[in-house]
Amino acid sequence: MNNNSDEGVYIKHEIKADPSQSMVRIDKFLMDKLENATRTKIQEAAKLGNILVNKVAVKSNYKVKPHDLIQVTVDEPIQEFELIPEDIPLTIVYEDDHVLVVNKEAGMVVHPGHGNWNRTLVNALAYHFENLPSQQEHGYRPGLVHRLDKNTSGLMVIAKHEEALANVSEQFFNRTTHRRYFALVWGSFKEAEGTVVGNIGRSFKNRKIMDVFPEGDPYGKHAVTHYKVLEEFDYVTLVECRLETGRTHQIRAHMKHIGHPLFGDVEYGGDKVLRGTRFTKYKQFVDNCFKLMPSQALHAKELGFKHPETKEWMQFDSELPENFIQLLEKWKVYLENRL
Repeated sequence: MNNNSDEGVYIKHEIKADPSQSMVRIDKFLMDKLENATRTKIQEAAKLGNILVNKVAVKSNYKVKPHDLIQVTVDEPIQEFELIPEDIPLTIVYEDDHVLVVNKEAGMVVHPGHGNWNRTLVNALAYHFENLPSQQEHGYRPGLVHRLDKNTSGLMVIAKHEEALANVSEQFFNRTTHRRYFALVWGSFKEAEGTVVGNIGRSFKNRKIMDVFPEGDPYGKHAVTHYKVLEEFDYVTLVECRLETGRTHQIRAHMKHIGHPLFGDVEYGGDKVLRGTRFTKYKQFVDNCFKLMPSQALHAKELGFKHPETKEWMQFDSELPENFIQLLEKWKVYLENRL
């Protein structure tokens, strides 16, 4: 809901607390819910009476309870937005009258937002397909059931009408979909496979990244990632990650949490030499690897779900991007020739 005033245009958010919501300060709660809000701005909004719970203004230390209706007006102008269809090529893996499966390339933002108002996947979808459904209040995420980070490549499913959107979204919510990722991470593992469990919420220090909090912590959302070692290269390891939940930056945050940041991940510290020798030749080799793949080495390789109309199980597999394949080959050759 947008409020017009003499001072500009402001955005009003309305959030309904889950029935199972644990008691947590409302400033922490809103930091996790509002992508671009800082704790300072939230506290300022509370002081101005711009945070209402069940129609009553509250202070920033109010404890959120189950079923609370929270309304907050963020004191920050928003950009007027019009979705512009753009003729951007899409790699379509599957398409029928109900769903579309695409293989997104690294570097493409999924939907318009701060700093990325065009050249996104949604701009491309708007060009290639008309009247895609949207669950979003502002209507510029047509057909999206889930998302991938800008620099993550791989498979995504798009819904082509309202019924399909509701059906596939419910499958993601109920965790009945299949999602398998390949990731190159720093370090070696003692165990061949394992599971990372930990709540994921926005970092208090850096709003652009996510942190992992103890399971049961009132802050963040429950998250589970299963991993399995596929191939070791001494200083880095190729792993597969299967998502039980689908939180923002889940694999990136969970892998860093257990001491294995993704190779090349700028935001999570994987863009530095974290394992290996101190030799200049080795550092140059790693720098060349970073240049070859200037993003986190993460690819959404497999995607499975029930077709919303036929109820048939559908599963898709995609090849690793060419630079990801070259990156793995470079590590193999380096290890073979270092003796």
